[in-house]
Amino acid sequence: MRPISFVCCAARTHVFNTLRFETKMFRSARQPNRNFAGSRQFGTPSKKEVVSRINVLVLNAGVRSVKYGLFSIASRPAGHDWLQKDSFLLSSGFIDHVGDGDAPSIVTAHVLGRSTVSYTAPKRIKDSGAAFVEIVSLLTDPKQGPISSMKDIAVVGHRVVHGGPMSKAMVIDAKVMDQIRKSTGLAPLHNPANILGIEAAQRELGHAAHVAVFDTAFHQTMPPESYTYAIPKELVATHGIRKYGFHGNSYKFVLQEVADELGRREAELNLIICHLGSGASMACIQRGRCVDTTMGMTPLEGMVMDTRCGDIDPGILLYLSDTLGLSPPELDELLNKRSGIAGMCGLSDMRDVEKAAIAGNEDALLAEQVYVQRVREYLGSYLVRLNGEVDALVFTGGIGENSARIRQQICEGLQRFGISIDPQKNARDLSSDREISTAQSFSKVLVIRAHDELSIALQSVGAVAESLPLTGTVALQSAAQ
Repeated sequence: MRPISFVCCAARTHVFNTLRFETKMFRSARQPNRNFAGSRQFGTPSKKEVVSRINVLVLNAGVRSVKYGLFSIASRPAGHDWLQKDSFLLSSGFIDHVGDGDAPSIVTAHVLGRSTVSYTAPKRIKDSGAAFVEIVSLLTDPKQGPISSMKDIAVVGHRVVHGGPMSKAMVIDAKVMDQIRKSTGLAPLHNPANILGIEAAQRELGHAAHVAVFDTAFHQTMPPESYTYAIPKELVATHGIRKYGFHGNSYKFVLQEVADELGRREAELNLIICHLGSGASMACIQRGRCVDTTMGMTPLEGMVMDTRCGDIDPGILLYLSDTLGLSPPELDELLNKRSGIAGMCGLSDMRDVEKAAIAGNEDALLAEQVYVQRVREYLGSYLVRLNGEVDALVFTGGIGENSARIRQQICEGLQRFGISIDPQKNARDLSSDREISTAQSFSKVLVIRAHDELSIALQSVGAVAESLPLTGTVALQSAAQ
């Protein structure tokens, strides 16, 4: 059987000329299987059903690490809806200590059905561009690689932290790249690394469609009263100062998962989602749309985080600048890298903080209490915003998924607001049952494992399908068997 191809018109040459969607044997499987690093796998290959498939590489090029995931995304057997989660993870991995001084770069990779491989790179990997070259080698390795050639990849989805006004995933062209560069000042650590990853991937995979998937896009539905800062409007207009929000890919995935879990349409749901990890934020979802979130113009606003302060009186910055003569870069380092939980107790990993708090360390106990209190303050705000009509309170992210202690403290005393968790459910293994609320709880309380990479893969294919509609200028050529 020949592959199915999307053939672009001449007016769309900035995207790509031909996409090849392979047809393979696959059995749809909605129940996830667990594999590498707690990732989620939505099916396994079989020879029971023939469906059209596409290989999508997801690249998350961070400041000191680069993560990747290679997904096989399936369409429905009849039709061309490429946004089905009847898909599975072929390979995943990460490269740590990228450009991290003299520290050796550590490479970890997993291929479906095989053991995890971890090794120290022969040479220090200097940036996310060089990291992508290493990823190419991993994916096409004759013994361990899941594919024989990078030409087997049709779409590359790139996580981009800040997209400014971008409201959805976009096929990357000159205009999109220009916007990513313009937004660098709003994410000075992350966007430059994202750009290096994009440029390296475009060099290595010139045949593929490249898509930018923005952390900020999900929050573009916020109303003006949520995203407007009370500063002179001339500054807002001139410098694009507003709340943007982050962790959007996580929220989008969780919203879809909750809709599946409850058997409801996304547009019907009112949710409060707590993404609690090293970076932490919350989102208020009303009728399936984000109406508020805790992070602001930058990821510094909102919750207490591992090394970030979250909300702080701006007068403190003026005071420190005046009394200690701290420069803007020094203030940036103080607030982003030396504050938060680490600043309060010297520990940045919540697992260590919990152990220390239980052992009686007063600084760790205070840090834990401050962390929980900030979450509860925003939780109360969002309960009011939704007029108490909350279908589910959802925990996700490394801390939200794994810390029963933090979840218990956050939900303490919320019964009168219709939120009640079962201590036994909260303490058990949540790999199969996601609900931790009591039968009497008005709102469901759920724990949903984050899978940003799958969300990026699905959004990327959606962006390609939207950019190249199956009517008019694009012909769908189906091969004879």
